[in-house]
Amino acid sequence: MKSRKVVVLVLAAVLLAFGVTATVSAQGLTIGLVLVGPYNDQGWSQANYDGVQYVVKKVPGTKMIYIDKANPADRPGTTVSQLGESLVAQGAKLVIFSSDDMSDEAVKFANAHPDIFVIMTSGSQVWKDGKNYEDIPNMVNIMGRMEFGKMIAGVAAAMTTRTGKIGYLGPLINDETRRLASSVYLGARYAWTNYLKKNPADLQFKVTWIGFWFNIPGVTSDPSQVADDFFNSGYDVVISGIDTTEAVTEAAKFAAQGKKVWAVPYDYAAAAMTSPQINLGSPYFNWGPAYAVAAKAAMANKWQSHFEWNAPDWKNINNPDTSAVGFAKGKALTSAASAGVDRFIKELAGGLKLWKGPLNLQDGSSYLDAGQVATDQQVWYLPQLLQGMEGQSVPSK
Repeated sequence: MKSRKVVVLVLAAVLLAFGVTATVSAQGLTIGLVLVGPYNDQGWSQANYDGVQYVVKKVPGTKMIYIDKANPADRPGTTVSQLGESLVAQGAKLVIFSSDDMSDEAVKFANAHPDIFVIMTSGSQVWKDGKNYEDIPNMVNIMGRMEFGKMIAGVAAAMTTRTGKIGYLGPLINDETRRLASSVYLGARYAWTNYLKKNPADLQFKVTWIGFWFNIPGVTSDPSQVADDFFNSGYDVVISGIDTTEAVTEAAKFAAQGKKVWAVPYDYAAAAMTSPQINLGSPYFNWGPAYAVAAKAAMANKWQSHFEWNAPDWKNINNPDTSAVGFAKGKALTSAASAGVDRFIKELAGGLKLWKGPLNLQDGSSYLDAGQVATDQQVWYLPQLLQGMEGQSVPSK
């Protein structure tokens, strides 16, 4: 027993030397999760919730507690860092802040609690090659390379549209949402020109932003109305970039009226099964494997601050144990569109690069020269939408 105590003290001293004072007791690891929306939203929040549930099933000694609806509308006057504090009071030693808009509060919490392991999902604070690197020893940034999933969604849309008009239902405007909307466009344009052999000028791609990740009455634009506006003006495929399912719900309503329209949900694999008559499939995150690795590192006292941006497993992008990003096909995909999606995935697995020049930004300025492949930083910090896309590139002042 005495030798065991010596080992523990040595480990603690090593961790302290590296600026990490967080440790896990022999009783196991309690993981606290802060969700921006409802835990069962069939989108981003539910995907994160299921990701931690995966950890609980796969990593012995772990358990989960959570707080959902962590946003100003549902919890006015309460900060995200305060919600993190309440999870710590319940025994959490690892706290996951699971939304980009929690970034500042996650940093505040991590700096105030060097004894707690912190995951910031979708942030880049501890990316040493990022623009705004901060030395936060107890924090890890985790994000999936959803750019690939969004490209696949764009292919599904381009292979389906009969009008050549694709609408994108966007949340708020930031680096992440610009690059994801632009990824959809790149995939759609590639399929439109390379598979269907059509003129790129005949493809219309419009982004309308609602102002947040989901509808907040009186604060955001109504996503149902935005989707309706698309369908009423000839856009026959609407791709969702928000956390909730309005694009699918509205498409199903129009289809019930005899309109030929389709939709693509986002974030959550099972969302592809809803409204099968109009659902082309869902690009989704699979947080479980990365969260499990982080939990094991915390439990083994091997935690190291780092940034990770995880790609699909190209052997099988829908492998639940290995792939951070996938695409669940919807039943509304025709055989030809499904074949196009499969072909595109194989090309991506073989090294196809769509973030490659020549590409211009929306204002006409050069983004990538001919043959130039974008760096991770150029993609992550995309400053505008791409040329050929309609919609705002920066928030209104």
